This record gives sequence, structure tokens and C-alpha cells, in this order.
Amino acid sequence: MVTEKTEQWATKLGVILAVSGSAVGLGNFLRFPGQAAQNGGGAFLIPYFCALLLLGIPIGWAEWTMARYGGRKGFHSGPAILGVVGRGSIFRYLGLFSVLIPLAVSFYYTFVEAWCLGYTWHFLVNGGIGIDPSASYQEQAAVAAAFHNNFTGQSANGAIFETSFQTLVFWLIIFGINIYLIYRGISKGIERFCSIAMPMMAICAVLVLIRVLTLPANPDNPEQNVLNGLGNMWNPDFGALLNAQTWLAAAGQIFFSLSVGFGVILNYASYLRKKDDIALSGLTAAATNETFEVGFGGLITLTSAFVFLGAVGTLEAAKTGTFGLGFKTLPVVFAQMGPLGPYIGATFFFMLFLAAITSSISMYQPTLAFLQESLGVARFPATTILVVTCLIGSFSVMYFSQDGQFMSVIDDWVGTLFIFVLAGVQIICFSWIMGIDRGWRELHSGAKIKIPGLYKIVMKYIAPAYLLIVFSVFCVQNLGDWINDIMVSTNRQLALLLIVIVIGLLATCVFIGERRWRGRGLDVDGAEILDD
Repeated sequence: MVTEKTEQWATKLGVILAVSGSAVGLGNFLRFPGQAAQNGGGAFLIPYFCALLLLGIPIGWAEWTMARYGGRKGFHSGPAILGVVGRGSIFRYLGLFSVLIPLAVSFYYTFVEAWCLGYTWHFLVNGGIGIDPSASYQEQAAVAAAFHNNFTGQSANGAIFETSFQTLVFWLIIFGINIYLIYRGISKGIERFCSIAMPMMAICAVLVLIRVLTLPANPDNPEQNVLNGLGNMWNPDFGALLNAQTWLAAAGQIFFSLSVGFGVILNYASYLRKKDDIALSGLTAAATNETFEVGFGGLITLTSAFVFLGAVGTLEAAKTGTFGLGFKTLPVVFAQMGPLGPYIGATFFFMLFLAAITSSISMYQPTLAFLQESLGVARFPATTILVVTCLIGSFSVMYFSQDGQFMSVIDDWVGTLFIFVLAGVQIICFSWIMGIDRGWRELHSGAKIKIPGLYKIVMKYIAPAYLLIVFSVFCVQNLGDWINDIMVSTNRQLALLLIVIVIGLLATCVFIGERRWRGRGLDVDGAEILDD
């Protein structure tokens, strides 16, 4: 194989932090609070933890297991690994979703990353984004919305290159950092950076959380205090459990947050050794993600919004969307925090930046490994191909920026729908083709913990059934609207065209790679069973 044989994680902690870094992202601090606010507060946590235990953790274990097994065969890309485990070309081509998802999501994710860095700069240098805390809430919200729309170029296509040039500069800085870290490799780039960034992110989160938990009650509405804010998050509205949307949203959040079905773990865990633990490592990575999501994301965002906006205001803010809550509502909240407000705001957005960049570098690595493996090229030419592809994709997102429609299509179809597809492919491969008994033995090879035998039933029957139900309801409730939206929007049609083109290019690489691997006599169809 052309992929460097020296590519390997330096430490056990390093791979856990890297996988945790890929999972801990903007969704933890922005998407989770919004979903919880819109779906019954504490009631949302019930289906959320059900999805974690019955979908997120078991499918994550399946990914870790198949990845390490594929790595022992000398493969480090999702298509090759799923071809081995799935024993044929069908699953090899389905495996291209494990490259498409992180690659296409990276097209817009680095753009949002630039927002985080830009907001950090404005709060640190300018003391905020121009909000007057003495003005009415409506006026403050209008200023925040206008700043965001201008900064992100949502007024018209091409605006980012005219009135929002500053955002482009921040993006170029971030893109350069990402590519540099990826080119440095698994250990010297990704692992080393995540080992620094993850603790820094935790420190930032603790600092912001301390300030939020010590906020005084709203003088105009004394019932809007921290204690009631915590109650708003943790006290369940059980009526919401009767709404299928609550269960659907919870399952979707777990997939989005844990990077399950995202393709990253298939690459990352393939660099582990035969007896490296994956059972405890997978559980630890999931637990780390939940700490940031529920412990930090929920408590910081929902509690602070409740103190200043109340329950109704927080719900209305959540309805503006993931980015609306973070970039339009929270700046108004920080403006009310007095002299410390700008510093709390800067710390919060820097925390978002760290969360975003540890995720974005993980999105590039699977594609880089796939290009090296399928085309038989070294790291530098593979990185060059990756850079050109991402420049075209990211510049398309930034140019067709009006109302965020282009970006939303990629987020909906690739970052949501295709994740369900890949998760289903993976759990079927693990439980039914690899076989639950052989997969269970492979999972426990070198394991530091013994997973309860009940999870054999969960992984073989419950997780696939749960996934099928959620996916079916998801398609019924959302797919028709998505198709109708595409039919009436040129920007959305162009985004879908970009996705189709990328799929075609990746399928071509799978075809080339399969011929190369067979020509080299490699066990591409998993005919030879390796010892556990």
C-alpha cells in the first residue's frame, strides 16, 4: 500500500481525544440546546439517552471494530474497510458515503468555523458586535441579526466577496491551519493538536459555565433566574414524549453529535494495533462528547438564554435555527453581562472555534486516506487533490450564500440523511455479514471492559430496527419538503448538483482502487478471516 505504514497513534489518550474532538463540535453547543428547547426540555433527554444507549454507543462500537479489523488488512479508508467486512463490491461502493459525508460537510463547516473565529476577534478587539445593551430587546436582536447576515453574506450571492471580505480572510486562515495539520499526519498533526485543543476547550467551557451559573436574576422578571433556567432544561414535559418528532430529533442529534455514521471513526480506528482496546476507548469517547454536549452545551446556552429571555424567548430563539441561537441570540445575552460580557463572549466563541476545528480536521483525514489508498499516490499529491476539491466546494458554499440555501442542502442531504444510510450499512455489515459472534470476539480483543451480553441483541436486532423506524419516519416527515424546496430554488439545485458530482468522482476512485487492490493480490473481499 502507498499509505505510509508509519501512520499510527502515539498514545491511547491521543486517539480518544482525536475521536472526541471529531465528535465535539458546533452541534454540542448550538444544535443540542436548540433541539432540547424545541422538544420538551427535559422530556427531550429521555429519547436522547435512549438513542445514545441503543443507537449511538452500539453503532460506534461496530465502527471501531470494523475499522481496526480493516486496518489489520492494511486498509484505512471506509470503502475498502466496508468492502472487506461486507465481502464484496456492493458494500465497497456504499462505503463511499464514509468519504462523501465528512468531505461535503467540510465544504460549509470551515465557513462556519470562520464565523466563530471572526466573532471571537470582534468580541476581543471591538468589545462585541455593536449591540447597545440599553436598547430594547427587539433593537438589540435586529443589530445582531444584521451583523450576522452581513458577516455571512446571506443578503445575496457573492456578497461574501464584496461586503464581507473580512470573513473570507478568516476562512483562508482556518483552511490553511486545517490543511497544515492534516498534512502533518495522524500523530504529529491531528493527535498533537487535539491533545492541546480539547483541554483548552474544556477550560473555556468551565469559565463560561461558572459565569452563567452565577448570573443574577433578571431584575425586570425575577422568576427568570439560574435555578429556573436549570429547571427549564431538566424538568420534563412528558406530553412531548407522545410526539414522534421528539424521538426523531433525539436520534438525529445523537448521530450528528457522536459522529456515528459519519465515516471518521472508520478511518481513525483503522490505525490501531490488533490488541489495542476499542471497547473502553469507544465508550470513553462517547462519554467525553456527552460531557461537552449535555454538561456544557445545554447548561451554558439554555440557562443563559432563559435568564435574559425567559422560557418563551428561549424557545423563539431556538426556532431561528442552530446558527441563529448561537450567532444572533447569544451576542445579545453577552451584551447584558456588563464589563465582563465581551470577555465571556470572546471565550465562548473561541470555545466554538476549538470545537469546530477539532471536528473539521477529522473531516479531511478520511478523504486524504482514501485518495492515497485508491489512487496509489503519496501524501503530498493526495493533499493537493484534497485542497483543490475543498476549494471548489467551499468557495461554492461561500459564493452561493443567499439565505444559506446552498449550505442547508448539503447539511440536510449529506449531514443528516446520508448519515442514517451509512449507519444502517455499518450495523448490517457488523451484525449480519461479519456476524455478531465474530464481531463480538473482535470487539473484545484487547478490551479493558466486558460489554454486557445484552448488547449482542441490541446490535443485531434492536439498533437496526430502531434505525429503520427513525429513518422511515424521518423520510415521511422531511423528504417531501426537501424535494419541493429544491424544485423552486436555483441555489438548492446547484448544491444538489455539487453533491452528485462529488459522488461520481468518489465512485470513480472506488473503481480505480478496487482494480489496484485486486492487482496487488490484496484481500479486498474479506475472504481470509483473521484471527481474533
